[in-house]
Amino acid sequence: MIRTKFVLLLALGLVAPAFAQDDVDKVNGAISVGDGGSAGKLSTVNGGIRIGANAHVKSAETVNGGIHVGAGATLDSVESVNGGIRLGSNAKVGGTVNVVNGSITLEQGADVAGKASNVNGGIQLDAAHVGGGIETVNGDITIGANSRVEGGILVEENHSWFSVNSRKPRIVIGPHAVVQGTLKFKREVELWVSDSATIGTVDGASAQKFSGERPPN
Repeated sequence: MIRTKFVLLLALGLVAPAFAQDDVDKVNGAISVGDGGSAGKLSTVNGGIRIGANAHVKSAETVNGGIHVGAGATLDSVESVNGGIRLGSNAKVGGTVNVVNGSITLEQGADVAGKASNVNGGIQLDAAHVGGGIETVNGDITIGANSRVEGGILVEENHSWFSVNSRKPRIVIGPHAVVQGTLKFKREVELWVSDSATIGTVDGASAQKFSGERPPN
């Protein structure tokens, strides 16, 4: 009897099958996907998004909120306006990670197949991988120890009204890190490269070498 009722409700569209990947669209509210859960496109305005460990999600985007992706979770793309994005250890993004005003943090083993980019906010990799290059305008970039980036690094020119007095972005390529492709700087930056790192051609800046875990302050 219970099974018959469930089949009827399913046919009427009143319940969803357990394997469905439903889209979630909110205004003024947070979105959460539990550990090991699944979902389609997650979108919210004025709210954060939290994706649990080992969850599978199509995409996540928010305006005025941060996004936290748990360890081992997978999704196609992540996008935020006015909020940072953090990928937990071994999390995987099949496409791009894009932020307008906010930081991007990739924990150990995190993997972004496409580009990681922002306008304002730091970008930090901790033994992580980015396959499509890194871009920013005003953010500091730290390619931490044992990280790998293909597609180079691009720091765009700052065209804002306050660009005259803006500070120089600080770019650090850590020990045993690898950056393939051109490191192109269209504005003045402070560039530090570990003596054990491997990088491509530098265009628009002079690299300063350092030894040890990090450059001097």
